[in-house]
Amino acid sequence: MMDFIDLKKQQKLIRKNIDHRISKVLNHGQYILGPEVKELENNLSLFSKSKYILCCSSGTDALLLGLISLGLKPNDGVIVPSFTFASTAEAVCMLGGVPFFSDVNIDTFNICENSILNSITEAKKQGVTLKGIITVGLFGQPCDIDNIIEIANRNKLWVLDDAAQSFGSSYKNKMSGNLCDISTTSFFPAKPLGCYGDGGAFFTNNEHYYKIAYSAHLHGMGSNKYEYDRIGMNGRIDTIQAAILIEKLKIFKSELINRDKLAEYYKRQFLDLSTNIKLPKVISGATSSWAQFTIQLPLSCDREDFQIKMKEKGIPTAIYYPIPIHCQKPYKKFPISSDKLRNTDLLSKCVISLPMHAYLSFEDIRYISKIAHDIINN
Repeated sequence: MMDFIDLKKQQKLIRKNIDHRISKVLNHGQYILGPEVKELENNLSLFSKSKYILCCSSGTDALLLGLISLGLKPNDGVIVPSFTFASTAEAVCMLGGVPFFSDVNIDTFNICENSILNSITEAKKQGVTLKGIITVGLFGQPCDIDNIIEIANRNKLWVLDDAAQSFGSSYKNKMSGNLCDISTTSFFPAKPLGCYGDGGAFFTNNEHYYKIAYSAHLHGMGSNKYEYDRIGMNGRIDTIQAAILIEKLKIFKSELINRDKLAEYYKRQFLDLSTNIKLPKVISGATSSWAQFTIQLPLSCDREDFQIKMKEKGIPTAIYYPIPIHCQKPYKKFPISSDKLRNTDLLSKCVISLPMHAYLSFEDIRYISKIAHDIINN
């Protein structure tokens, strides 16, 4: 069985450097907020061109820190896509907010501008006071963020970009992490830039937001130790994880180039085969980090049977996401856009992700695409 995401090949390439970095941490003994944390933050700032970076304990905690910085209060509404991982809505709920679920574009999987407008209208009808919008760069590409910011500005809403999957992508020559008021990402091992545990980061060009987030990730600590300005959390990243990410960031640009070449090769193979699937599309002016290569199967194709047959041929697949968030038990009580999230419902029934990582070979892709084509056609 081939790997869905092959971290072993990457580790083999940089193992000596990672061992050296970890050894350095073990020698100086600053396991929490050691010098590697600030070094990583500086490197991420250079990479993203975002002025203020705060590394933290996970992508979910980065979202929480972002919402705390933006002043989210109980019962405040936040527009979020339902076709995403739970943490996007979960972070809103953890602060007592109200996630207002919107639909996504069928071609890009990202939040739909028209559905945002429908949500704004519906929120007024339901008496929900909206404060912001969380966009999600699902599967690797950013949203059409300028259009969303324009809608947000007209309606006096902030925008927070959840770039857990899209860090490394770009939009109109700006890197993810630097597209709106606040951006966040995850360094979960399977992400395009991942550590060997949990980790995340908060990005902003606003010093006020950064200072609040920095305080909040240290239990709300003020300028003096054991004096607290606010209720916070334990949101620190481990020094060892920061040390690992420093080395991984050095090869990240080359990995992004490889991912893009592999995604294009996947597309060419399926187009040459005339496979009856819908391929992922990247919006004009954007690049994708290709966290996943996600296709849409025809509804006539039994997805579970497709997965079983692919596995029999040694090819792993994954379904992101089989049940939309607004249909999950803890979230059913929250409001949804008046368009009823039809695209979200459809995508949850037909999407499937194929192996994707920077060290996949063209030979692997030829094999995967041929097997997938034969299963679908038969």
